Amino acid sequence: MKYLKKLEEIEDRFEALTRQMAQPELINDPAAYRKTAKLRAELEPITQKFRQWKKVSADLEGARQMLVESDDELRALAREDIDRLEPDLARIEQELKLLLLPKDPNDEKNVVLEIRAGTGGDEATLFAAEIFRMYTRYAESQGWKVEITSLSESSVGGIKEVIALVSGEKVYSRLKYESGVHRVQRVPVTETQGRVHTSAVTVAVLAEPDEVDIKLDPKDLRIDTFCSSGPGGQSVNTTYSAVRITHLPTGLVVSCQDEKSQIKNRAAAERVLRSRLYEMELARQQAQIGAERRNMVKSGDRSEKIRTYNFPQNRVTDHRIGLTLHQLQEILDGRLDPLVDALTTYYQAERLKQQEAAA
Repeated sequence: MKYLKKLEEIEDRFEALTRQMAQPELINDPAAYRKTAKLRAELEPITQKFRQWKKVSADLEGARQMLVESDDELRALAREDIDRLEPDLARIEQELKLLLLPKDPNDEKNVVLEIRAGTGGDEATLFAAEIFRMYTRYAESQGWKVEITSLSESSVGGIKEVIALVSGEKVYSRLKYESGVHRVQRVPVTETQGRVHTSAVTVAVLAEPDEVDIKLDPKDLRIDTFCSSGPGGQSVNTTYSAVRITHLPTGLVVSCQDEKSQIKNRAAAERVLRSRLYEMELARQQAQIGAERRNMVKSGDRSEKIRTYNFPQNRVTDHRIGLTLHQLQEILDGRLDPLVDALTTYYQAERLKQQEAAA
């Protein structure tokens, strides 16, 4: 197999880390132990798959050697084993190739989720609220935490804009393909003649950087405080708990008023600001090396859609991979795994093609 030497090195490294984790000096150093455990966990899926490949490969070689036996029954059994094992070996080799693809360094990170109503007026704001509910329900199913940092509602009960921090295990890896324009086709509640309207919502998924990735220099920040606005609550319009941060070098402005504490609002706003600066830096670096950069949300026009939610036909279509599912309500209820898994598989296959073409 092409990657045999590399796989053997990974297995050796995995076994060495396993031995290290049993050493008393490492057990007594929590920070070093966590670091070693994380490295071992990253290598474990590849090692297990490689060991599976070795077993199937050995079984297949044994079956092929039985073809020279004089006993007809033994040869027939050997051919049956070969017919079963060859597809298994090919499948495992493909899975190993995918596991060996370079990891996206952002996959383990939390995200800043930004949803904005685009074309479509009030109907777009109503759909933005449904899209936010969809991601909130999906986050609940994954055991993630969702914290709203900024929310602007419309007069009809929809959402003009919402910004939320989503934290948990491998959030970015599951949501990174959700960025773009989401289009809805349905009869709005305000439509009196039963005509189907088309509206759009933009979604941006930004990886939340570690503090070491993006340092915020206090002299680059202008911090303004103001009274929170919104329905009810003792602190609304009475205390200066809301925070607005302006990043002077770039002009980026982030506001947060969801928490009653000014300190908590400032911390949340800084997290959002870091994510936006991190995204800007990634885009700059990738532009310099000529890498293809997905434009996440463009202008919010309906023609720039990545996905359509069609209510009359009970379907959801992802236009990037040509996938259509007639499970509209289930998806809006947060059951996104069929879409997320299909997108992940597609883009992994594309990366594999690029890697093999470059090899």
